[in-house]
Amino acid sequence: MQLVVGLGNPGAKYARTRHNVGFRAAEEAARLCGAQLGEERWDALYGTGRHHRESVMVLQPQTFMNLSGEAVAPAARFFRVLSNHLVVIHDELDFEFGRLAVKVGGGDGGHNGLKSLRQHLGTGDFVRVRVGVGRPPAQWDPADWVLSNFSSEEEGRLEGADGLLSKAALAALAALEVGPQQAMNRFNIRPQ
Repeated sequence: MQLVVGLGNPGAKYARTRHNVGFRAAEEAARLCGAQLGEERWDALYGTGRHHRESVMVLQPQTFMNLSGEAVAPAARFFRVLSNHLVVIHDELDFEFGRLAVKVGGGDGGHNGLKSLRQHLGTGDFVRVRVGVGRPPAQWDPADWVLSNFSSEEEGRLEGADGLLSKAALAALAALEVGPQQAMNRFNIRPQ
């Protein structure tokens, strides 16, 4: 079993926020592999589909961002998912909006969702798809920034067949199909 995790916060209040870009990209990954995100277990919504003859589970923790590991770790253990078969899609403050990068391992960079995953999985050696949401303006607290909605112009760049959400989903599935290095070569992009 391969596992794609989108990080975010549950509920309509957070649905369109910067912090939920992982949830949204995971929904696109689920669509691409024919998974319905309707099952509930491990404090998560999930669905299972297929991508290039492999079983892929797509999971959205419902524990809120800071406790994501409490949902992901039991699912990963249940299916004996190896760290190289686990891809986590998340928002990245240190990237300008529109930048996308596949990465293996590393620290949490102050991201509480990643911190929780590292704590509960006992490792940070999983694949990540980092989706740039940009740094906040000088007067904004970073916590408020990630809980703010994207601008309408940003929303336009997120959606659609060639949008950032689609690219993030394809990058996650490519990391599972051809490996992280080839996924990096194809999908690590900076905005024009």
